[in-house]
Amino acid sequence: MDKPVCLIDTASDGKLCVQQSALQVLEQVQQPVVVVAVVGLYRTGKSYLMNRLAGKQTGFALGSTIESKTKGIWMWCLPHPTKAGTTLVLLDTEGLGDVDKGDSKHDTKIFSLSVLLSSTLVLNSQGTIDNRAIEELQYVTELTEYIKIKSSDEDEDDEFVKFFPSFIWAVRDFTLEQKIKGKYVTEDQYLEFSLKLKPGASRTVNEFNLPRQCIRNYFPSRKCFTFPFPTAPENVSHLESLDPVDLSPDFQEVTQRFCKFVFDKSEVKKLKDGYTVTGRVLGQFAKTYVDMISSGEVPFLENAVMAMALIENEAAVKEGLEVYQSGMEKLKTSFPLELKEVSSEHQYLSRTATQALMKRSFKDSEGTYLKSLEEGINKLFHGYLYQNEEASRKRCENILSSLSGTMTEKLKKGSYAIPGGYVLFSQDLEDIVKKYKIQANKGVKVEDTLEEFLKQKSVESNAILQADNKLTEKEKKIMEEREKAVLLAQEINTKEQKQRQLEEKMEAERRSIEERMRQMREKMDEEMRLQREEAEHAMDSKLREQAALLDKGFQEKADRMSEEMEDFRRKNKNAEKESHKLFEKMIANMNKRHAETMNLMKRQHSEQMEAIMSMPKPSSDSSALVLRLLLIGLSSITGGSRPC
Repeated sequence: MDKPVCLIDTASDGKLCVQQSALQVLEQVQQPVVVVAVVGLYRTGKSYLMNRLAGKQTGFALGSTIESKTKGIWMWCLPHPTKAGTTLVLLDTEGLGDVDKGDSKHDTKIFSLSVLLSSTLVLNSQGTIDNRAIEELQYVTELTEYIKIKSSDEDEDDEFVKFFPSFIWAVRDFTLEQKIKGKYVTEDQYLEFSLKLKPGASRTVNEFNLPRQCIRNYFPSRKCFTFPFPTAPENVSHLESLDPVDLSPDFQEVTQRFCKFVFDKSEVKKLKDGYTVTGRVLGQFAKTYVDMISSGEVPFLENAVMAMALIENEAAVKEGLEVYQSGMEKLKTSFPLELKEVSSEHQYLSRTATQALMKRSFKDSEGTYLKSLEEGINKLFHGYLYQNEEASRKRCENILSSLSGTMTEKLKKGSYAIPGGYVLFSQDLEDIVKKYKIQANKGVKVEDTLEEFLKQKSVESNAILQADNKLTEKEKKIMEEREKAVLLAQEINTKEQKQRQLEEKMEAERRSIEERMRQMREKMDEEMRLQREEAEHAMDSKLREQAALLDKGFQEKADRMSEEMEDFRRKNKNAEKESHKLFEKMIANMNKRHAETMNLMKRQHSEQMEAIMSMPKPSSDSSALVLRLLLIGLSSITGGSRPC
């Protein structure tokens, strides 16, 4: 994007709405996204920081009057400067506290959406982090009015950390000495000092502690940057047009540190259990959240995730099938092919399609969508097998039609209706079969088509045989046996070919299920790893918070946190057990489907084998006759020579 676009705007009825043009932009972003949103009071220079993150002087609108310039939430998608294969999404939000707004809850909605959509939330303020600055953040204390984890009444404070972004407080126009009790402190220490809780339980103390406790609970990963004045007061109104030499060196140094920290430390946006968010998913979430808030509903994050999982999983199945079908359509241009070639490509594309599904799908705990992909691929595979068979049949028929063209003309002219005509017909037929056998690229219907051809020719052959007065009755009977032996031998060849092809299909099915199992176990292991990492991250945050409480003498609160952490561990352990149980159930269902398919193939194999074994075998004399025919030709058997 060469410039920002409006992502979320206010409609004529005063309700928030998502801009379709912005969703179309996000739909094209297939990469993981790092989403950085800036919030804060209007006219505090938020847009300037976002332009610096974009590496531009201009982009997001900077106001130069007392009016708020940015309305709604604006978006700018850019290649991430330090993370290859990742898109940086910058969200510049409408200034909070604008007196022109009619809806008293509008600011809280904007703040809540910024929290929901971002992986890093930048809070921009001016002056110092004093009690007034923190009290103005009542939006933090109202978050739970607009964001719920579940549709149950459970206490959810310890769950928010799994959904909420990391937090940066950018303090602009900071003029104080960075000292506490006479000692210089870091920016982060200054932030933590400002968020320190007061002991006691009075109403005044609770009101003082509430916004601080909310920030500490919801944003355990915190960072602070203090920016000095950027330039002389008369230049602030046109900051974006100033040359670097006109900006304070100290201001530029902090700005560079701020940008570097955001680029290096801001994580890819993830959902609960570690699912990576792409631009497409971000757009869908934006629409889901805005629709919920605008309709007066409270977004339940787990419900939103499940709704998103439904959309993404259905799309993942479609994408997987498209990958498979696209590859098979390319292969189709080479039909007819041997079954091994088709099966080999089928296995490769099936594996690739499954990878595409697993990359995009999430929360498919029962394997519903994997099964849907499997069934879709099998249906397509059988369709391509049929098309390959038809291509083979057509090619074989064309070859035989071309090779038998001269014979057809001779039949029309009556060339075989002469004494010795049967020998001539048989020798011509023998030549056709020999030439047919050496033709390349006939495919899987080579024996079936030859069998049908020989059956058709046997009618003509028998008529010519009975009319050939050069042969004795005894010779005619021998030739009749020969005809039957040849047809029977070809029928056996056809059935044996089908048997071999069925065995190839069984082997392909076995390899496919083994590969699918391997892919499923890899995905499960990865999901469990992400789930554990998320739990460990949340637990580390709680331990740091508990240590800070103990350090400040809040023993009672620290003890309550111990109970919360124990409950948190128990929930995570149960969740892991449940995930493992669901995975094993999914594997069992896959094995069951595979066993049913293999049993069906085995029955077909057994039935075909029985059919072959029950077929009458040619007599030894007839077999020898056919063998001699194939080796040295019919004329040596009849003792004659090819008529002129």
